[in-house]
Amino acid sequence: MCGDELFGELPEQTKPQSDAAPLGAPRLREPARDQIELRSVDIDSLIGADHRARVIWDYVKDLDLRELEDRIKAREHRPGHPPASPRLVLALWLYATSDGIGSARALARQCTTDDVYRWLCGGVSVNYHSLADFRVGCADLLDRLLSEHLAALAKTGLVDLETLAQDGVRIRANAGAGSFRREATLDRQLALAQAVVEELKHETDADPAASNQRIRAAKERAARERSARVQAAKAALAEIKRKRQDLDDKGGNGKKPKEPRASTTDPQARVMKMADAGFRPAYNVQVLSPAGETIVAAIKVGNNGSDRGLMRPMAEDWAARNGQLPKRYLIDGGFCSAEDIEWAHEQEVAVYCPPTHSKGGVDPYLPRRGDGAGVIAWRQRMASEAGKAQYKVRTICECIHARWRNWDLRQVTVRGIEKVRAVALWYALANNILQGHRLATA
Repeated sequence: MCGDELFGELPEQTKPQSDAAPLGAPRLREPARDQIELRSVDIDSLIGADHRARVIWDYVKDLDLRELEDRIKAREHRPGHPPASPRLVLALWLYATSDGIGSARALARQCTTDDVYRWLCGGVSVNYHSLADFRVGCADLLDRLLSEHLAALAKTGLVDLETLAQDGVRIRANAGAGSFRREATLDRQLALAQAVVEELKHETDADPAASNQRIRAAKERAARERSARVQAAKAALAEIKRKRQDLDDKGGNGKKPKEPRASTTDPQARVMKMADAGFRPAYNVQVLSPAGETIVAAIKVGNNGSDRGLMRPMAEDWAARNGQLPKRYLIDGGFCSAEDIEWAHEQEVAVYCPPTHSKGGVDPYLPRRGDGAGVIAWRQRMASEAGKAQYKVRTICECIHARWRNWDLRQVTVRGIEKVRAVALWYALANNILQGHRLATA
């Protein structure tokens, strides 16, 4: 059989075109982002084996969270949509805190886009409103977890609670500087708000039309809230006046005080001198830590512009919580108070605090007229080389504040001391979990 008969049905081959022939459009692979793809993802491989998210989850997964689980209304054999596990939300906020995220909306977005948060969620969707409520609604739980974690570190010998250091950090409040008003302005605003409330009540009673009832109710609610905020500001103003009167009764500070003002948006915030020597609305967060370690032992949130006199309340809270006072207490010069040093001496607590140097050049370590036994012992202690060496250990506690700044704790987005306390506890617990893991694996 010849070749033509064997391959007769094959199509004829065209001759290759010469270089002179015109070129057509290039054939390319362009992205098509409107198509739907199904992918198989191993969630556990999204992060490394030594990632800090795993450290936080290893801590959270074994916690006793029955007090949160008892609040859940969705139960077996009953209707209701099941919420996200409190254990999951706790882990999300702890990691978000260490990641510099303090917004519930931002955290909810990260849970759908970032691999670390997707690993934590494990396919569970979260709602930003539930995240926001959880962040400020479990301060007592965070306080308990902080104490239990610290006790576990002390039991294993990783931290020594016989020597404690106290330091304060000022955190910018959510209130603006323009929200602070004097007493006369607050009186005018309160009278105006109350007049608006009464006017809206009369309008609703006179014309209860269904079409306008909801609008008027919203206006009345806004007016009532405005009136409540102004009343809270007046109460804060009265407290400021009382503290100033107590200071004047003790002799004052030699300065003519300005007319007091209070904020209508966050009445508990106070204008304080910040680390950059500027004055802004802020809160004073006191941090107690084991000397030489970046571990938080306790926190206390207040609105005092000065640290003087804040040593004893913090120490008394520690004693009430743990049953005993520390043997050594390290504070900086801003806390020094003769009354507190005498009290600590009576409680057999050695205070390490640098004395104030006078302008006259008098040796601050020499006894002075009116010094008690505790102050005399304190001056002798700080004059010794051993006392100065012991005091140098206090500087390590300031690394906690630096870490919080790196985690973007510069201004809180919540209002009120209790909510600010909850935010500070998130930072304290996240710090202790990561630092405790570092100490355990060192």
